[in-house]
Amino acid sequence: MSAAVGAITRHLSVHQVLEVIVSSARRLVGADYAAIGIPDDEGGFAEFITDGIGEEQRLKIGPLPRQHGMLAAILAESEPIRLDDLRRDPRFRWWPKAHPSMAALLGVPIRDCGPALGVDCSRTIGIVVLTNDLGRPGFSEADTELIELLASHAAIAITNARLYERSRELTVVEERNRLARELHDAVMQRLFSLRLSARAAAKLVPIDPDAAASRLEEVETLAAEAIAELRGVIVELRPADLDLHGLVETLRRHATLLDRLHDTDVHFHVRSPVDLSRDGEVEVLRLVQEALGNAFRHARARTVTVTVETERITVADDGDGFDADEAATRGLGLLSMRERARALGGELDLATAPGEGTVVTLRLEGPVVEDAAPEAPERPAADDPEDPSRD
Repeated sequence: MSAAVGAITRHLSVHQVLEVIVSSARRLVGADYAAIGIPDDEGGFAEFITDGIGEEQRLKIGPLPRQHGMLAAILAESEPIRLDDLRRDPRFRWWPKAHPSMAALLGVPIRDCGPALGVDCSRTIGIVVLTNDLGRPGFSEADTELIELLASHAAIAITNARLYERSRELTVVEERNRLARELHDAVMQRLFSLRLSARAAAKLVPIDPDAAASRLEEVETLAAEAIAELRGVIVELRPADLDLHGLVETLRRHATLLDRLHDTDVHFHVRSPVDLSRDGEVEVLRLVQEALGNAFRHARARTVTVTVETERITVADDGDGFDADEAATRGLGLLSMRERARALGGELDLATAPGEGTVVTLRLEGPVVEDAAPEAPERPAADDPEDPSRD
């Protein structure tokens, strides 16, 4: 039972959870056949997974069953149904022609909560059905208790898997919206400028060839910038797998990709570990991505340095810098970054001025030593051959 529950809780896909439940149930009681059904709202089953029936025979049986006969009875009952010969029960109807002959049956409803949790619940979210061939012994009271216990854990696993899949769906929608904004703000504006420059060049060709040539150089520059912008967006189409790699490694991989795609040198330093909630990791990842995006889009930096510490994360560049007060009214993603910092319970510090580069510091929740200034990120040394991050 411990191994079965452990196997169930390792999966986050609803379909995988159901497959593990049905195979575990069959092994636990040594049944010939097992099935798990998740009802829909139209009198059928959204999922009906079997174990012990070959693929060829399953195809011969036909489409998913409806909520009738014994299956409907198990769905309707609040307690398990245990029969030595289901064919003799008045609730039994019929089987498809290719269906194997069965006698002993154990049917257990899966409820949102149950005896293992000490709570009485009435909503059935699925059923576990176990059967044996003709002539095989029936199921015992111990078998019933075992499958009831499994069903109570299965209810939790199914609910968690559904919530996880729903959260992934919402994440995909949010990511699409963010990428749409990125494409509009970055690539579309660049392409619009490129189009205007091309039109101006076309008009100047017959009257001022030198001015037209200058305009065409602008077109080439704008096209290169548009390609770079689009590459950056494409990189972000590959969502960082925080669950697989963790925040620090995800940030490192993102920085490495940017370093490969751009002429700008990107350095990454880790000075101490970061411990955040799952939601907090997402907010930090997006904030750092926004800061890096601003550095590449606006700063024209030779070097960008990301430094990770327990209580602060810094993104510094040696680019053009800007007027922070003016930028606050024009965007550059600063408003979004400050909102993410507040959501984390932290603060966002911005140190910049025209011609002096930019340092964005996310101060995370917790005591921060104010006089402990960041070391390398304050002003990255673009030409320092001893920089270990170049290795």
